[in-house]
Amino acid sequence: MKKLKTVLSVLFVMFLWGSLYPLIKMGYKAYQIKTIADTLLFAGLRFSISGGALCIFSLITRRKSFATLKPNLLPIALIGLFSIVMHYGFLYVGLQFTDSSKTSILKQVGALFFVCFSWLFFKNDKFTWQKLVGVVLGFVGVASLNFSADGFLSFKLGDFMTIIASFCLVFGDVVSKKIAPSSDPIIVTAFSQLAGGVVLLIVGLCMGGKVAIGFNLDLWIIIYICFASIFSYTLWYSILRKGNLSNLFIIKFTVPIFSCIIGWVLLGENILKWQYPVAFLLICLGIFISNLKSKKKSEREQLET
Repeated sequence: MKKLKTVLSVLFVMFLWGSLYPLIKMGYKAYQIKTIADTLLFAGLRFSISGGALCIFSLITRRKSFATLKPNLLPIALIGLFSIVMHYGFLYVGLQFTDSSKTSILKQVGALFFVCFSWLFFKNDKFTWQKLVGVVLGFVGVASLNFSADGFLSFKLGDFMTIIASFCLVFGDVVSKKIAPSSDPIIVTAFSQLAGGVVLLIVGLCMGGKVAIGFNLDLWIIIYICFASIFSYTLWYSILRKGNLSNLFIIKFTVPIFSCIIGWVLLGENILKWQYPVAFLLICLGIFISNLKSKKKSEREQLET
C-alpha cells in the first residue's frame, strides 16, 4: 500500500506537469504573449508569485525548517538556476514554436539519458547493455516525432530548446536528490522558485517584455499555473527524499499522455498523428528495458538481503 501510494502521488505530479503545457499555451494567447521577452517575463511572474507565496507560508508555519536553508543555500541556488531559470527559459520559448503535446514528449529525452548514465551521479547505479538499448530506442522515438512527409528528419528551433530544457531539469533533480536527506522540500521549492522567478522577471523586463494580465475570466489560467507549480514541485521534492530517481523517471514518461489528452481537450491539438503513439511507445520501451535487472544481479541482491 505504501508503494501504491507513492506511485499514485507521482502520477498526480505528472498530471499537474502534463496539464501545464496546454495551459501555458492558453496563457500565451490570453495574455498577448508574442515575443521571447514576453515569454521570459511570463515565466518570471509565474515563479515569483509561486515562490513568494510559498516563502510567506513557510515563514508562518515552518520557521524551524529555515535552519535547513543555510547549509543548502548553494544547492538550492543551483536548483533555481537549472530547474527554473534555464529549464523554463528554454521550455517557454520552445513552446512558442511547437505543439504542447510534442513538447511534452521531447522533454523526456533528458530523463532517458539519466537512466542510462545515472552511474555518473550515483555509485549504486551501473551501466548495462539494457541501458544502451534504452538510449537507442529513445532516440529512435524522438526521431520519429520529427519525421516529415518527404522522409527527412527535421528538428526545429523549438525542438532543440525543449531538449536542452529537459537536460537542465534532470541536473536540477540530481542536485535535489543529493541534498534531499538534509533539506525541507517546501523550503527547497519556495526559495528555488522565488530565486529563479526573480531572475527570469528581471531578464524579461530588461528585454522589454510585456504581459497583459487583467482581472477577468482569463485570470484563472495564471492562478492554476501557480497552484500547480507550488503543489507539484513540493510533492516531487518530498518523493525524491526516499525514491530512486531512475524508477521515478519511468513514471515521468506518463507526462506526455496527460499533456496530449489535455491539449486535445483544451486546444484541439491533433493527437492522431502516427508519430505520437510510435514515439511514446518506443521511449517507454527504452525506459523499461534500461531498468531491467539481470538474473545474476537479482540473485545477488536476494543473497545480500
